[in-house]
Amino acid sequence: MEEHEQASANHLEEPHSFEESRKALWVAIGVTLGVMVIEVIGGILSNSLALLSDAGHMLTDVMSLMLSLVALQLALRPPSSTRTYGLYRMEILAALINGTTLILISAYIIYQAYRRFQAPEIVDSHTMLWVAIVGLVANGIAAWVMMRSSKESLNLRGAYLHILGDALSSLGVVGGGLVIYFTGWYLIDPILSVILSMVILRGAFVLVKDSTNILLEAVPKDVDLEEVQRALKSIPGVKDLHHVHLWTISSGIHALSAHVVVGDIQVSRTGSILQEINELLTHQFRISHSTIQFECENCEEGFYCNIDRVCVAVTAKPHAHDH
Repeated sequence: MEEHEQASANHLEEPHSFEESRKALWVAIGVTLGVMVIEVIGGILSNSLALLSDAGHMLTDVMSLMLSLVALQLALRPPSSTRTYGLYRMEILAALINGTTLILISAYIIYQAYRRFQAPEIVDSHTMLWVAIVGLVANGIAAWVMMRSSKESLNLRGAYLHILGDALSSLGVVGGGLVIYFTGWYLIDPILSVILSMVILRGAFVLVKDSTNILLEAVPKDVDLEEVQRALKSIPGVKDLHHVHLWTISSGIHALSAHVVVGDIQVSRTGSILQEINELLTHQFRISHSTIQFECENCEEGFYCNIDRVCVAVTAKPHAHDH
């Protein structure tokens, strides 16, 4: 039995630009914090519960964005003897927390909308409208800055969804302000709040689902395990596979382990087979980390084929010349 690993000696391959992601997060934090302050002042001056509620939403988003930034920084730390994968999973934990807070925020908005259906409040539509426009423009800029990074990282996708939710919320407040200004129909505010909350909930549930699947080490949704096995079996010298496991370490970093059954060949021949396996996994399926254990075709499970091509029980202590 031989065990081989395809991995960097000190660190796993980085799937996206951390520096670019950090810059995007700092921009988003600055914009969100600024909009929050403006909405608090505008909400007090206009007596707008919508603006004050949205400011609370912004405060939660600032905290979530800071969490994303901390997780991104921790992910840069190299592996150690106690954390052999480093802290890459912090990114997924941050994404899970972000998704969960989005669900809670949306539930709170829907609750406030229910209260407004029962007792609509009079607000200063002029102040409400201008503050909402400022928030819409600022959040639109932040969302545009984060769009690229959000496609490569679950953590950044969670932060991007927060900003997008803020932009949609500001858009709803702008629309509500216009309707109130021209018609005096205050029920438009809770109606828009419910619609926007449902949009946010949809993205939040997907984020929580993806994060949970990664933490449970499920097969990546963009990789077909059966197709991977068929491709590996097509490699000359590979007779069969078993104990195949495929999971995601962090966004864009997939890992695979498998027992590969080979024919009655010399152990030195497995080197070329391993190289073909690694090239196929990397280039065709973007699996950057693999652990392959070779087994002789004629050996039963629980045995390995030594250099003399003799099946030996894995519990037996191998001699130095067996490797």
